[in-house]
Formats: sequence, C-alpha cells, structure tokens
Amino acid sequence: MEYVVAPEIWERLRGQPSVFLAGGITGCPDWQREIAKMLVTTNYVVLNPRRNFRHMEAESQIAWEFQHLRKADVIAFWFCKDEIQPIALFELGAWSQQKDPAVVIGIESGYRREQDVVIQMGLLGRTGIAKSLEELADKIISLENSIRIRLANKGLL
Repeated sequence: MEYVVAPEIWERLRGQPSVFLAGGITGCPDWQREIAKMLVTTNYVVLNPRRNFRHMEAESQIAWEFQHLRKADVIAFWFCKDEIQPIALFELGAWSQQKDPAVVIGIESGYRREQDVVIQMGLLGRTGIAKSLEELADKIISLENSIRIRLANKGLL
C-alpha cells in the first residue's frame, strides 16, 4: 500500500489501483488513518484528504480533493456519527450516479442522516452499505481484483 495525504500530489504509475477516502474530516475522528491500517496488505494507493496540518487554504484543499477524486478507482465514503458532513453528502450525490469509479459506502450507527443516505442509495440500486470501518475495508479489498482487470482493459496495468 502507498499512502498519499493532501496536499501531496499523486500521479498514477502503471498497475496502481487507488482508493479515495471520502467522508468527514472536521469534527470527525481520524477514521482515514484507521481504515488505511486495514488496507496495508493491499496494492492500493490510498488517497487521504485529511491533511497533516491545519492551515491549508480552502481553495487548495478543495482543488486537491477535486483532482484526486477524479484519479481514484474506488471512492470510499464513511459517514461518522459525530457530524452531518454536508460536503461528503454532496460528493456522494455527485459520484453515486457514476459507473466509474467504484463507490462504496459505510455509515456509523447513530449517524443522523443515515436513513436519507440509505433511501437515496436504494433508489439508485446501491445497497449493501457497510456498518463498520472493518466492513467498509472488506468491501474495498474485495474490489481490488476487478479494479486491476479494469486497469488492464484500459492499458494501465
């Protein structure tokens, strides 16, 4: 596993599957670091928008996320119970209607908008929402072979 943290720029090397860790940052526990530990034995490049320092300008943070979401093979959304996370909800709405990249979703028990996310995703035919970080990590890991096949079909493997 390779670990890339904002504002570091990542450029794909041949054969590198990638996962973007979308979800809460402000007011949320550092779930990104926890799930990255669960992915350490994979070949993924983990793209983490949670920067190592507090003072990154909003414009450069948003631009980093915008660029790296578009580079990702998998976007993993995690909704922790501590905050509503309107930007993550916006991003989920935008990306959940795309076929590529793959989107996986996890919701911590007690998240205030859980029912809204479940209903909206159900209307799109997206079921199987993870209920723990471990389950979300398992979903990401289970996609690795299909992502490698997709990369091969695109000549990127």
